[in-house]
Formats: sequence, structure tokens, C-alpha cells
Amino acid sequence: MRRLPTFATAVCAALLAAAPVLAQTSFLGTWSKGPQLPVERSEVSVAAIGSTLYVVGGYGAAGPNPTALDSTGKVDVDEPLVQSFDVNTGRWSTLAPLPRGLNHVGLAALDGKLYAFGGFSAQNRSAVADANVYDPAADAWSALPALPTALGSVAVAALDGKLHLVGGRDVHSVATHLVFDPATKRYTTAPPLPVGRDHMGLVAYGGKLYAIAGRIDDFDHNTSYVDVYDPKTNRWSAGAPMPSQRSGMAVVVYRDRILAIGGERGGGTFTNNEAYNPRTNEWTSLTPLPEGRHGTGAAVIGNSIYLPAGGPVNGGSRQSDTLYIFTTS
Repeated sequence: MRRLPTFATAVCAALLAAAPVLAQTSFLGTWSKGPQLPVERSEVSVAAIGSTLYVVGGYGAAGPNPTALDSTGKVDVDEPLVQSFDVNTGRWSTLAPLPRGLNHVGLAALDGKLYAFGGFSAQNRSAVADANVYDPAADAWSALPALPTALGSVAVAALDGKLHLVGGRDVHSVATHLVFDPATKRYTTAPPLPVGRDHMGLVAYGGKLYAIAGRIDDFDHNTSYVDVYDPKTNRWSAGAPMPSQRSGMAVVVYRDRILAIGGERGGGTFTNNEAYNPRTNEWTSLTPLPEGRHGTGAAVIGNSIYLPAGGPVNGGSRQSDTLYIFTTS
């Protein structure tokens, strides 16, 4: 099991180790654009229920400093904003907002509802312990028991009817692994990540959790780690590292692969689109994003991946209103 290295020298040395050779594939895919979001946004959280894509919280056009709606109803900064895109009609709608403005919220869909955990009330700081559930039928948010500790940029995935909350940040990156049971509304603890990090991807596939890349405290210390949690053994193991060190990317399961799209680094943003095959423990390079993005998420609806909004440059100074759609034959 990996242990958290001494900060700076040891971390950088580990991350700059030779990357694995990419497997060959014809699974390349194409990108297209869908209808623009009504508001430019980044550091959003993304999930899908049925044919509807949900985009929750984040920064708005004015950047990461909280403000409210102006007198005309225009969103200057949209941290509480929740919007949905109906793939069948091609239309965006504005829904009931989060109870308060937040960015970097941990979000996952389970049994027809959205579960939102933690987040920041300021840019990458002031973590909160908020927990809420959204019911699309009622267009309403309801409070859940608060997190045991405040966390922003916590990664969330549904597995076997429960929600796993992994990593995140209070003041520094953490290795925390919480399990929330919607039936009992209780949190339990599970084995922590081998290396604590935030701005990480987390997905469930084949009865296991896959924690992809992320950062240790800041994007100058991005990682390429792949950690695999097996609930049968209650242990983490290491998968083949991602060819690039990234954080703030969108991670999603698509056609029996785990895709890591976009991301952020000190010098800018990534267009990288790399796919991990859990069966062969290999990474593949796919068709890159048309433009670099970070601070977004992705969800699969039908045969396509939908990736909304995000920052075209590193940090929170610029947002976007694009909806990129990835499809393979």
C-alpha cells in the first residue's frame, strides 16, 4: 500500500516516474457541441437521471466571489444555481437552487434522486459539512444529516445502494472514506485512501470503486494514482497509473471503460481524454477535447457523454457555457 510521501521532493519524484505505454485502440470517438448553457459556469457538479443532465453549483461569470441575483434576475455568480438539460427536447431549465451558494460540491445520483455533499463557500477554501438530497418530482432540496467533518471537493459515487464519499479537502487534502446509507441516513467509515487527495474522480464499476488521479493540496502536486476499492475484501489496491498527472477532470464510466477528460495544471488546462480498461489494467488515449476544460463533470445519457461548462483556463477567472458531447460508433 502506498503511503503519503514527504511533501514536495518525494511527491514530485513519484509523479514524474515513467508513464505506462498506452494500449492501441480504435475506440477514439468524436466530439460535438450541444445547446449552450444559459449561464457561463465552472467548478460545477454533474450527474444524470434518465435522459436529464443536472449541473449544480459552481462559479459564475463574475468569478469565485459570492454575490446574489441582480434586480433583473441575471446571475452574476451562480453558486446555488441548479440547471438541467433534457436530451430529448434539447432544452435547458432552471430548477430549485441549492440551499446556499457552494462550489466543488460532491454529487451523485441514486434511485432517481441527487445527493449533494460538502463543498466550498469560497474558492477552494471554507469547506462546509452540508448534505442535501434533491427530488426531481418535487423540484425540492431536503436536508440530510451533516457530514461528520466539513469537506470540499469530495468525490462521491453510488455502489450497492449506498454512497461512498472519498478524499476531499478541509484545509489540506484528506484520505477520508465515508459511506452514507440513504435508508438509515447514517455515515460509517471505511478504509481510507492510500494517499489523501482532492479534485479527484470516483466511479463505480464491476462492484468496485475506482479513485482516479486528483491533487495533493494544489494543482502543482497533481497525481496519476488509480486506487481500487473492493467492498468484498474491504481493501484498496493500486491500478495502472494514468499516463498524465491531472486534477479537476471529469471522470465517467462509458462503454466498459473509465474515461478521464480534461483537467487542470499550473500551466493551464488539459484536453486529454484517456480511458482505463479495468479488465486489462491498461490506459488508452482517445480523441481529445476540442478545448481545455477543468472544473466540470460528465454523465452518460444514451450512447453519449455530456460534459457541460468548466473553466478554459486554470483557476477561477474564466468560465464557459459550452456543452460538449462525446460519442463513439
